Amino acid sequence: MTVLGLISDTHGLLRPEAAAALAGVDAILHAGDVGAPDVLAALRGIAPVFAVRGNVDGCELASLPLDTVASLDGVDIYVVHILRDIAIDPAAAGMSVVVHGHTHKPLIEEKEGVLYVNPGSAGPRRFALPVSVGFLRLARGQKPEARLKMLDV
Repeated sequence: MTVLGLISDTHGLLRPEAAAALAGVDAILHAGDVGAPDVLAALRGIAPVFAVRGNVDGCELASLPLDTVASLDGVDIYVVHILRDIAIDPAAAGMSVVVHGHTHKPLIEEKEGVLYVNPGSAGPRRFALPVSVGFLRLARGQKPEARLKMLDV
């Protein structure tokens, strides 16, 4: 079994509560608006990181792709920052999961057999939205399971 940590919209701030929540995961998927390279460096200290560039990530993070596919434990996971910018039809492409960010609103939903997960924002609080991260549990031959964790900050 593989457990992935999901994080998005850190905007240059990796809260200690977020880092603690992600401790022990097998890999981390960052769905954009990283904000600063040191956020990725800190996350890499926890686990291997797959990250995409968000709409506010500047030239320091220009080398990040706009989207990526993480293939882990026999599951293909498409990662993109803004869901409307998705470059593929996830169901037709055989993706099991799409991880996205941008809205800062934590969300888990299934459409056309594809699990869509927005871990929300783990960075600076925006409006009255929670500060959160997500987790994705993968096991060969089983349907991926997602959950969200609201952080007490």
